[in-house]
Amino acid sequence: MSTPILEIFLTPDDLVEQLRSDARSGLTAQAKWLAPVWFYDARGSELFEQITELPEYYPTRTERALLAECAGEIASLTTPKMLIELGSGSSEKTRLLLEAMSDSLHTYVPQDVSVTALEGAAKAISAEFPGIDVIGVVSDFTGSLHHLPSGGRRAVAFLGGTLGNLIPGERAEFLAGVAEVLGQSESLILGVGLVTDPAVLVPAYDDSAGVTAQFNLNVLSVLNKQLGANFPLEAFRHVALWDAENQWIEMRLEALRDLSVRIEDLDLDITFAAGEQLRTEISAKFTVDGITAELEAAGFRLQKVWTDADQRFALLCAERA
Repeated sequence: MSTPILEIFLTPDDLVEQLRSDARSGLTAQAKWLAPVWFYDARGSELFEQITELPEYYPTRTERALLAECAGEIASLTTPKMLIELGSGSSEKTRLLLEAMSDSLHTYVPQDVSVTALEGAAKAISAEFPGIDVIGVVSDFTGSLHHLPSGGRRAVAFLGGTLGNLIPGERAEFLAGVAEVLGQSESLILGVGLVTDPAVLVPAYDDSAGVTAQFNLNVLSVLNKQLGANFPLEAFRHVALWDAENQWIEMRLEALRDLSVRIEDLDLDITFAAGEQLRTEISAKFTVDGITAELEAAGFRLQKVWTDADQRFALLCAERA
């Protein structure tokens, strides 16, 4: 078994500086916002793992079932020597691809902002797949694509519907960036949520047990701990809604009363009026035709699409045109 390699292009200090910048920009905007990346401290990651097991939250189990069904076909279409996974986290679902690609694959490159998550995943994958070299890359997937290694035919996996956290302009820039770093006939394996009944969509982000509400509120705890803020969590409530025009779920935090918040590290005071909302996430859903058009505009050629029986989630395989 080879020893996993960790390449660090983003340090904890870099992350704090990025948080400071995002918090200042988002919380002083006319319509307040925060980027969803800040959900994922240790507590947030733990809560998200709980969310993936909830009966209302179908995306994770649906994507896992699709991968189990079509991993062999994906491997045949892509035949990569190197699999790069953006936003890999624990690499749990990726094992299905690694098993299917074992005949051609010699290197697995998980990328994530969390050193802890990468170290754990890299060690586990190295132990389970001793014939595969593992190179972990600590970076931000939206701005560090040039850090991705080369070496033989590559496939990039971007799973979990994370593409939907980007607004359309960011999506276009990201997909074009992936296409730019890939060579001709190298592949993108993409998992996206599909537009479906809001009666199914909304509960996936507003579960009856209140776990998603805890997850959403935890971002305020992150600001309190990292930036010396004094957000009173009890003064906010979790909101999830379907925006039919933009075809995305929005998660928000709504102030229950007028309040002022001090963010010491930014020397900043923020006011909220009762009922004012802070957007913490969008999760865009797609039609197959819509995401195909976005891929083609970025420089990809669609090879195949797989969807579940209920048409709630899709896996797409596209090659660099």
